Amino acid sequence: MPRPSSTISRSLGLLRRAPKIPTVIVAISLVIAAFAPWLAPHSAVDPNLAHIRLPPVMFENGSVTHLLGTDWQGRDILSRIIVGTRVSLSVAAMCILIGGAIGCALGLAAGYLGGWVDVLVMRAVDVFLAFPAILLALIFAVSVGPSFWVVVTVLAFMIWARYARLVRGEVLSWKERDFVAQARIAGASPLRIIVVHILLNVTNSVVVLSTLQVGWAIMVEASLSFLGAGVPPPTPTWGGMIADGRNYVDTLWWISVFPGIAVMLVVLSFNLFGDWLRDVLDPKLAQL
Repeated sequence: MPRPSSTISRSLGLLRRAPKIPTVIVAISLVIAAFAPWLAPHSAVDPNLAHIRLPPVMFENGSVTHLLGTDWQGRDILSRIIVGTRVSLSVAAMCILIGGAIGCALGLAAGYLGGWVDVLVMRAVDVFLAFPAILLALIFAVSVGPSFWVVVTVLAFMIWARYARLVRGEVLSWKERDFVAQARIAGASPLRIIVVHILLNVTNSVVVLSTLQVGWAIMVEASLSFLGAGVPPPTPTWGGMIADGRNYVDTLWWISVFPGIAVMLVVLSFNLFGDWLRDVLDPKLAQL
């Protein structure tokens, strides 16, 4: 068993080889999401009619108290982006946690048990992967009403199929290994074999997929909020802010531009970080 000091040294060595700018942006976004209420310099929802339509600080008539300007209600754009970071990452985390757990469980069952269980699960995967997430969210929004949990439910419905397909393929490979056959001969139950001998070996792939799915979840949540089927006002969301400023692009461009930049930077950073993590955790790629 490796000593704790060697494990820490190896982890620090891997982090030093991580893509610098994406890793920093990912870390900053996580900190902002965790401490958003304390980091926001102003209220993200309360209007301030004394400071309406202020441009960013670098432009004429800008104010140092509103670094990214204000909207037509005087709400601080920076504060709304900070709170929107928490909303976007919370949606992504919840849908990945719920959808990933369901998908991993079904993928493990399909891959190990095979037969009609495998056929049933994989046909369900095909159906869910073919169904557009935005259309499903619009149906939910009309029938139930837009809310945080409606968005999480829709994304979890869509994302579980990706986990199930990945885990099922990994299980088909791992269950033929010698150590699994030896455990079976030793009398280990199927549940013990799945949990102890197979699940631990597919964890790396699940972690990589989860990192890559964060960007997808943020994009879909922003799209739903833009269409009015996401988290409803007054809660600020990146997609909702972009939608709020679409009629003022020629005069109050900063209302839409800065949230759009936030979406682009965070999604791109999580994707690049996920690509690096895949290269690190995949032993085949590590040998190249």
